[in-house]
Amino acid sequence: MSRLADYQHSYRFVRFERRDGILEIAIHNNGGPATWSAYPGGLHEELGDAFYQVGRDRENRIVILTGTGDRFLTDMDFSEKDPDMGTPAFWDRITKEGKDLLHNLLDIEVPVIGAVNGPAFIHAELVTLSDIVLAADTAAFADKAHAPGNVVPGDGVHVWWPMLLGPNRGRHFLLTGEEISASEARQLGFVAEVLPADKLRDRAWELAAQLARKPTLMLRNTRVAFVQHLKRRMLDDLGYGLMLEGMGILDLNRKGR
Repeated sequence: MSRLADYQHSYRFVRFERRDGILEIAIHNNGGPATWSAYPGGLHEELGDAFYQVGRDRENRIVILTGTGDRFLTDMDFSEKDPDMGTPAFWDRITKEGKDLLHNLLDIEVPVIGAVNGPAFIHAELVTLSDIVLAADTAAFADKAHAPGNVVPGDGVHVWWPMLLGPNRGRHFLLTGEEISASEARQLGFVAEVLPADKLRDRAWELAAQLARKPTLMLRNTRVAFVQHLKRRMLDDLGYGLMLEGMGILDLNRKGR
């Protein structure tokens, strides 16, 4: 088992705060909005490991997942280089980290509240996989990291978005980079509440406090029941999708595109 003291200060891009059994996970970059980094030790690696530690800490009774500043995640970080970039060794690492991200998130056996503090254009599946999704009125959802850049959307987005939006809308969403506003997301049913940005965090903590008063095993077993079918889908399709994505990326690198 893990304790907060074991992992609280272990990450460059993940910040934790816990009060009364409620753990807030906030992604960031130097205290500002998070950027997506796939170099060794970047957010791609750290967040999957953080989810693993959070899931092993029995003192966590509710988890809030959020971003920092006015964006959840919109930009890539290329400030550091991976010497293995463009090689099978690079994609072997990315595949392991990609599986850790979603498997370890779904292995957190307490309710998760996603508080989407602004546009989520990269890995929006991470926060929309939450049991309760709240969004700032400035938020929007898209997948800009894959098909818009000629990359196969195979790292779990190919599983989740067709499940969430329906097969046809989900495939359209992934192929076009379509943006869905917070208000439309609520109409579609994958956001529960839309709030002014300055009210979002307080509402997430308010809901978390309400849930935290419930019996521990009720909370844990409810989460397990909710995510069982999602875990099965990811187990079946995530690794295969990652390998298809990797093949496409290696081909792009070979052709210099």
